[in-house]
Amino acid sequence: MQDILETIMAAEGSDDPGRQLARLADLPVPDNYRAVVVRAEEAGMFEGLASRDKDPRKSLHVQQVPTPELGPGEALIAVMASAINYNTVWTSIFEPVSTFTFLRRYGRISALTARHDLPYHVVGSDAAGVVLRTGPGVTRWSAGDEVVAHCLSVELEDAAGHDDTMLDPQQRIWGFETNFGGLAELAVVKANQLMPKPRHLSWEEAASPGLVNSTAYRQLVSHHGANMKQGDVVLIWGASGGLGGYATQLALNGGAIPVCVVSSPDKAELCRRMGAELVIDRAAEGFRFWADEHTQDPAEWRRFGERIRELTGGEDPDIVFEHPGRETFGASVYVAKRGGTIVTCASTSGYQHQYDNRYLWMHLKRIVGSHFANYHEAWQANRLVALGRVHPTVSRTYPLEQTGEAAYEVHHNLHQGKVGVRCLAPTDGLGVRDPQLRSRHEDAINRFRGH
Repeated sequence: MQDILETIMAAEGSDDPGRQLARLADLPVPDNYRAVVVRAEEAGMFEGLASRDKDPRKSLHVQQVPTPELGPGEALIAVMASAINYNTVWTSIFEPVSTFTFLRRYGRISALTARHDLPYHVVGSDAAGVVLRTGPGVTRWSAGDEVVAHCLSVELEDAAGHDDTMLDPQQRIWGFETNFGGLAELAVVKANQLMPKPRHLSWEEAASPGLVNSTAYRQLVSHHGANMKQGDVVLIWGASGGLGGYATQLALNGGAIPVCVVSSPDKAELCRRMGAELVIDRAAEGFRFWADEHTQDPAEWRRFGERIRELTGGEDPDIVFEHPGRETFGASVYVAKRGGTIVTCASTSGYQHQYDNRYLWMHLKRIVGSHFANYHEAWQANRLVALGRVHPTVSRTYPLEQTGEAAYEVHHNLHQGKVGVRCLAPTDGLGVRDPQLRSRHEDAINRFRGH
């Protein structure tokens, strides 16, 4: 592994980094590698505890694991950096179910997928790194290619997946519903998960957009989601967070009018630094959408809707970008404009949504479910990053050994934007190949740093 890292590091400052990295093809693949795992034997460790009291620092372990053999259509990558997503938090606290349930189910499909059914689960659904090896049938990618990985793992043996791969009955989220994820020194991906690494970004910056930027792109921009157009008023919950930070940028880049909902002055300032003008600090303005644990407060829905209209000059949201779920969904349905769209994923505050259906059916609103993105959508989202139109939202990074701490921070919403994890990269700031493009966007790239 040290030889691999030294070869990648030799590309720093090289006049021909591609030639240097191509030498990786001549290095042996290590028999094992360090990875962040949860263990099947500990799946019941948090039984009886409330979600907030389940501690990822206790369940996420860094350990040596064997390197799996590559199958057809797969690639082995040396992971320089990854990032924390909420699915890693779910995995670490074994909610809503243990992910070993997913691995057992996947392992029953074939001898090839049986590799995933192990007593440990290597987690992580983001990665930036370098291709080391490719399996039979891979022609687009070669050893030495600098890549990022999106997290859709799909078999594509069913006709249902060939119009939209997200409809394939065998689509899974890599590193969550499959093994060998990105919070590790090595990772196994399908070749159709790979995309070119944005050349002006460092490893940790390039790793951070993958899951959330692609998810936000499908949810907001794609015709499979809200199909946002210029001038749309878009209400964005958690607008400075992992998903919301990209939704805010996509709305601004696409000519829409974001109304950013946040929970602190610091988060409000981050939204303004992204270019948003209409911001609601729900904590400062005291919005409480539930009167108690079982009862929502429609008067607060109305007050919230009035506040949105104050900011927009009397307009209701054409699109509500929903991901908190239970806590906010009733308000989201209420405030969407007549004929508007509530597009939803994730449900980080709870999966059981309650809303008053009169405001949906009588006002001809639509609820659209959205889950990650297909390869085309992920590629387009990554292209916007590579062009410098959408920027990473990394606020801080941790070394691989402190992944548990990073996941704890996300679990308790102590972060802004995305929390990165350095896997093989020894420090931040490595891997930049286009300093000229970077210099034009330096402030935007770093605006979440230190928050």
